[in-house]
Amino acid sequence: MTGDGLPAEGDGPGVRQRIFNFDDYGELLALVHNSLLAGVLLGLVGGLAGVFVIRRDLPFAVHGISELSFAGGAAALLLGLNVVAGSIVGSLLAAAAIGLLGVRARDRNSVIGVVMPFGLGLGVLFLSLYQGRAANKFGLLTGQIIAVDTPRISWLLTISLVVLGALAIVWRPLTFASVDPEVAEARGVPVRALSLAFMLVLGLAVALCVQIVGALLVLSLLVTPAAAAARITASTTLLPVLSVLFALVSMEGGILLALGSTVPISPYVTTISFAIYLVCRLATTRRGRAARDLRRSTPRRAETTA
Repeated sequence: MTGDGLPAEGDGPGVRQRIFNFDDYGELLALVHNSLLAGVLLGLVGGLAGVFVIRRDLPFAVHGISELSFAGGAAALLLGLNVVAGSIVGSLLAAAAIGLLGVRARDRNSVIGVVMPFGLGLGVLFLSLYQGRAANKFGLLTGQIIAVDTPRISWLLTISLVVLGALAIVWRPLTFASVDPEVAEARGVPVRALSLAFMLVLGLAVALCVQIVGALLVLSLLVTPAAAAARITASTTLLPVLSVLFALVSMEGGILLALGSTVPISPYVTTISFAIYLVCRLATTRRGRAARDLRRSTPRRAETTA
């Protein structure tokens, strides 16, 4: 502040106001109805696909696919094409490569380790050549909520319906193949075909999530909610329900908080999803400790009674 009480030239909103600023919040809320709908779609897709990501130990694959999705979106941005379509192409190429070349877990991790830096390098190259708005570059990495216009929501809705329909078709055999692949293959379940099919579905899910939360933090929707749900239940029915619920809370909560700040949406989504996971983990730890204490006290009670 200057001596006459006026703001100095370098003064601006404080850190807290930049993170949480709800001035004119009602007016802003009316502008993001497409984003809120996109959040519902991402919660459903991320929560359901995340169940198999956890069961099949594929978090690293999600990260690898997201890097190629980022490269595809960056290439489309550079060429003036549809960014969503570019992200889809990049995701499907990465998913197909991982699914075909990485049948075993060791091979899969090696393929991902090769694909991921290649995709990230391509994305950085394309963005460095792009001369348009910096916000478009930043949005591909960390997400944005204001860019979900009507054409993009149509793309997101179409992709979501494809992913949800595919998951509905393969849910039961994929669950069997994920829990016990040897027995499933012995009973005639096409384990390898299902694995490749799920990788392609996962590629579409990653491309969908990248549009809102960005390529760097897509794990917060496709891994963390399902991992949190898996900490508190092993039920084949309750696990996907809780995973979707946690993903919806993270996504919608992140949108509503990001709306009142100048910070991108991704830190809010990741913080909420991490907080949910932490609560679930602490609850499981406390429950396990109580069970151990009960087992230890039972023999003593029996000896006292005798």
